[in-house]
Amino acid sequence: MKKVVIIDDESAGRQLIKQYLEDYPELILLGEANNGVDAVKIINEFKPDLVFLDIQMPGMTGFDVLTHLEELPQIIFSTAYDQYALKAFEVHAVDYLLKPYTKERFKIAVDKLKENVQVNNARPLAESLLMDTPKYPERILVQSQNKLVTIAVEDVIRIEAYGDYSKLVTEVKTYVSNYGISTLEEKLNESIFIRIHRSSIINLNAVKELNKYTKSYDVTMKNGDVVRVSRGYMENIKKLMF
Repeated sequence: MKKVVIIDDESAGRQLIKQYLEDYPELILLGEANNGVDAVKIINEFKPDLVFLDIQMPGMTGFDVLTHLEELPQIIFSTAYDQYALKAFEVHAVDYLLKPYTKERFKIAVDKLKENVQVNNARPLAESLLMDTPKYPERILVQSQNKLVTIAVEDVIRIEAYGDYSKLVTEVKTYVSNYGISTLEEKLNESIFIRIHRSSIINLNAVKELNKYTKSYDVTMKNGDVVRVSRGYMENIKKLMF
């Protein structure tokens, strides 16, 4: 038995896969999504064994989705675009279904699963995606009401500890990240995002001014927020002054 999730921005595409899956009772459909952001949420929640994944979707591409997953399932790409086939096989996808495809072609893809013609795709998939991914993330997945959305890292003015989570402050809105502040510090470019307090990280590109007092500093950000520099992180600030 394999748990299955379908990701496709077209209702007709999802419906066709569901119709074809009726011939395979061992493939149990858990859910579906029509965009990249919801895809990440549902895959991380249900932990499926197999995902039928579209590539061109709102929010993020199928390849972007893979970089945000906690665990990597087996992937069968289902797309109308043939130019991604090489990359799909480079990341060790089980198969690449080019729309429109027939029931017979779908069977070939499923047979590869049934016959165990598969690879341990987690490591090569992750390594291949990392090769194409910048050292530091350009976008980050955050909570916005009851949805997960991506925002540009460069738009983050400062980060504030929020229990086991973090608040990411932009000029427009404050978002919540599932990552703690120390985890974000490790992931972000340390030449741009610096820790100035146990509970605060600032974006140097968003600093308006540095205010020096007798024994302390605080930083005014371009949105007007004032962030205190704690004594334990004073050296981080001093390294920036010439």
